[in-house]
Amino acid sequence: MNAHSCLDVASFAEAYGMQELLETANKFVLRHFQNVATTPKFQDLPANKLRKYLKSNSLLVTSELVVFKAVAVWIEACPSKRLRFAKELMKSIFFPLMTDNEFKEVKTAKLWTQCNTKRLYQTILEDFHSYYIAPRTLCRVYQPKDSLVLVGGDQISADLSRQNPSRELWFGNSLKSYIGLVKNVEWRLLTEMPNPPRLSHDVAVLAEKLYVVGGQDYSGRLNVLKSVYRYDPIQNSWERLADLQEKRCNFSIVVFEGMLYAIGGDSDPETNLKSVESYCMNTDSWRVNERPYPCIFCHAATVLDGKIFISGGYHQRYRCLTSMFTYHPERGTIYLADMRQPRAYHCMETLHGHLYVAGGITLDEDKTSIDQLTCEVYDPVTDTWSAFTNLPIPHVGAASVVLEGMFYVLGGYFKDNYRETRLVHRYDPMLQFWENMGVMPGPNTDIRACLIHLPNHLRKCHKSKIRHH
Repeated sequence: MNAHSCLDVASFAEAYGMQELLETANKFVLRHFQNVATTPKFQDLPANKLRKYLKSNSLLVTSELVVFKAVAVWIEACPSKRLRFAKELMKSIFFPLMTDNEFKEVKTAKLWTQCNTKRLYQTILEDFHSYYIAPRTLCRVYQPKDSLVLVGGDQISADLSRQNPSRELWFGNSLKSYIGLVKNVEWRLLTEMPNPPRLSHDVAVLAEKLYVVGGQDYSGRLNVLKSVYRYDPIQNSWERLADLQEKRCNFSIVVFEGMLYAIGGDSDPETNLKSVESYCMNTDSWRVNERPYPCIFCHAATVLDGKIFISGGYHQRYRCLTSMFTYHPERGTIYLADMRQPRAYHCMETLHGHLYVAGGITLDEDKTSIDQLTCEVYDPVTDTWSAFTNLPIPHVGAASVVLEGMFYVLGGYFKDNYRETRLVHRYDPMLQFWENMGVMPGPNTDIRACLIHLPNHLRKCHKSKIRHH
């Protein structure tokens, strides 16, 4: 399915009562609306279908100008019959959210050369200027197909005297775009994991279920965990699974060939692990892999093109690393080109066939740990690294995900004063800049995140548990 065929697929599915295919096609239209709106088939849409797309909370657009251009093109395809729909369709566009330059394009649109549009343009002009008095709640709401879920983490008091590890799971129900560049995530409380609360753990999604593995709590003293829980969003229930073979925190977990792999980490403040454990769903068991693994912790790992990639971290003597290598359960490690700078407590995600690395800690000329603001991207085809836009603020020990082609870095802290980073930043590789996506809902440090599909009934039943900021 592509931008040119999706509307035909939707029509075919509707005609033959193929509900699942119809839903898939409609979702494609909504998530690729800007491209779909430039196709000839878009101009043939019936008014009621266009109206339905425009009013959907799943409509993904980069700006309100995209929506206006789509409506204008549709009307101009047959103005004698479609001008009567113009007023109603224009109500689906949030003109006050446009920039001055965007509205200049609206002003010069060919649509206004048609008769009987002057009054409509005047109404739109007044709507655009209403941003001076528009309520702060005016926004475009977008609901992603999959939900960004935050798991556990820690909150540090302002005077650094108290820590408050969390059992909470929060999910991003929608993304909101306000006037200007203001955006935020609408967070809702999903559930709480079983005791104990945990931080420096890791999470993974396998077969549409969420796994929470290892970590540590602060029940009076440092306690590294080996416990593992699985959350089923369909049943909204938790299940205790087999423990890890070794206690682990500050490690990474990936899904590889249908299994979970827990990689490296610490078992206590004095003991760093040089082992990898694999988990089999069918037998509910963990097994320590025989292949040797470097003794590192506070690294980052992800999977790309059937390979496990591992970057940075600390060596046994707290030496911050520049290394990048692949790990295979049977073939061991293969070292690749080093990163441009050392880093640990960072994030790494797969995006458009590349590996994006951001945040964490690095070393200055005196070998002192400092905040790492520089970011870099790895090309596996050429085995090379290149820089991309710096983070605006530090994110040490942050969570990260890729949501619909965007790299999210969530929470963390500042290394220089251990102050919490309460913000969410999103990197757009097309526009090449970081957007501020608002504040975190609760815990901020040593937190983890994932994407998972939540059923509609679960989204609705948590509507009353919204975190407002």
